[in-house]
Amino acid sequence: MGLFDRFKNQLIDIIEWEDQTHDTMVYKFDREDNEIKTGAKLIVRESQSAVFVDKGQFADVFTPGTYTLTTDNLPILSNLMGWKYGFDSPYKAEVYFCNTKRFTDMGWGTPNPIIMRDAEFGAIRVRAFGNYAIRIKDPKVFLSEIASTHEEFSTEDIEDQLRSFIISGFSDALAEARIPLLDLAAKYDELSDFCNKKITTKFHQYGLELLDFVVENISLPEEVEEMLDKKSSMNILGNNMNQFNQMQAGIALENASETEGGSGMSEGMGMGMGFGMASNMANNMFQQNQQQQPVGGQTPPPPPPQTMFHVIVNGAQAGPFALQQLQSMVAQNQLTRETMVWKDGMPQWTQAGNVSELSQLFGSTPPPPPPPMP
Repeated sequence: MGLFDRFKNQLIDIIEWEDQTHDTMVYKFDREDNEIKTGAKLIVRESQSAVFVDKGQFADVFTPGTYTLTTDNLPILSNLMGWKYGFDSPYKAEVYFCNTKRFTDMGWGTPNPIIMRDAEFGAIRVRAFGNYAIRIKDPKVFLSEIASTHEEFSTEDIEDQLRSFIISGFSDALAEARIPLLDLAAKYDELSDFCNKKITTKFHQYGLELLDFVVENISLPEEVEEMLDKKSSMNILGNNMNQFNQMQAGIALENASETEGGSGMSEGMGMGMGFGMASNMANNMFQQNQQQQPVGGQTPPPPPPQTMFHVIVNGAQAGPFALQQLQSMVAQNQLTRETMVWKDGMPQWTQAGNVSELSQLFGSTPPPPPPPMP
């Protein structure tokens, strides 16, 4: 092989990039100091752009297609190199291929809770996550602002920066949207669109386009979710505090009976109170059925309201309980004359034996025996 043949082999006559990856955004054409041949062929595939750079200055940009490089399609590079009258010799220039396809499934999330102000619940800490897609909109801007002279640049190299933009924009958008906390789950699409419009400007500054920004989930602290569950339970019960207290007492008794090492007295008390509650519920259902069945064509009047008492048990307040429940507690020796009780309308706590409605539960007490005869 002669000297001319070796020199000829060093000239580049085809410039192209076949992307074998899924995340490469910029690829510098590897020429190993080979010069570009006059009239070389440039192949730019779909979802690609080719940018020519001379000594750090951006020159011509080529969109998808096949080109034979001449001064006609390299006007900027011709001017930078001083080709006033055309050229017919090899030349050197850096060629960067930019991948303009859509990069999808890029995740974002809030590393720390975001504080939002809600009209109903006040200041609430929330976390959020989702995904988004991007693509290179302006190759020159992206190369100058982000990729620079890197020989290869991937989505991993820019994800942290983009995630910071998104979290900052999402926090502002969440505050400006003023969506009530309980309505957030139904407003994910609207919130995603709002965030997209707010964040996209920052992406444009780096030659990128933000696509398909999605809010997948906004979660609350565990303790707040527990309070919302209790509020939902009360709404189901119609805000009836008596029923809610009875439900809570039943749950507490069930948990206490399952606790290892529970005393026999607490188990007996739980059974007695549980039977009383069941009896009370059955009585209420019976009364409702009686109300729904008119006799002789007439509707009977509603039954009188039951008297409910709160009781001090083992130093703690319990109840309210109906008379049937209290009778079961007396039978279990869990309610005595000395037990302190209170009902609506009483000025203060009083011993059960001094309350007229409860004294009958304890039966009559015989008088003290007479003194012995001398």
